[in-house]
Amino acid sequence: MTDPETETTAGGLAGKLAGKVKEAAGELLGDDHLAREGRLQESAADADIRARREEAEARTRAEEARIAEDAAATDEERRRLKAEIAAENAEQRIEHERFTKEAEGVDPKEDPR
Repeated sequence: MTDPETETTAGGLAGKLAGKVKEAAGELLGDDHLAREGRLQESAADADIRARREEAEARTRAEEARIAEDAAATDEERRRLKAEIAAENAEQRIEHERFTKEAEGVDPKEDPR
């Protein structure tokens, strides 16, 4: 038999397959201990598969959250830049009107508009 202290088993699908083989061999040979070891190894492999899947899902959720955060920051920057451009355009329009009035000889401070 295998020594549980020193035995390392493959996880994932390889571990699941090894567990099935041990279980089948144990049942075929009438070795309850080997069959039980196979079931345990298969169970551990299933747990490993679930853990890996959950870890991958967690990484995916974290990446989606990072992308959403980046998109929100980009949208905020876009709004800030639009407001800045609008303010600059308004400033230029006011400046243009002032120069136009000065060129026409109208004191901008006395213009009723």
